[in-house]
Amino acid sequence: MEDKTCATCGRRIEWRKKWARDWENVRYCSDACRRHKPNDTDRALETSIVELLDRRAAGKTICPSEAAKQVGGDAWRDLMEPARRAARRLVDAGTIEITQQGHVVDPSTAKGPIRLRRV
Repeated sequence: MEDKTCATCGRRIEWRKKWARDWENVRYCSDACRRHKPNDTDRALETSIVELLDRRAAGKTICPSEAAKQVGGDAWRDLMEPARRAARRLVDAGTIEITQQGHVVDPSTAKGPIRLRRV
């Protein structure tokens, strides 16, 4: 079976025997993600990431905090994890890549500072 990507957090969902009967319908990696489906703020973060990257030269990167600041204003710090989730969903859609130290990384396992760039 092929792995899937969580519709909320964008992390990889590995096939497990417990989902064998219903694998086609699995969309979320956890109950928490099932409860927090992407909302207007999440969609605004995705749009912000794409718009910020469209304004940059080819191959240039942005930090997820730039999208969080654009969407959240003074409360941008609360949007850092939602911005990272939005970035992982955009990676799954094939729109962007997540990098660390200039190298493309797996969005499901990346820890620490990340940068975002167009594919």
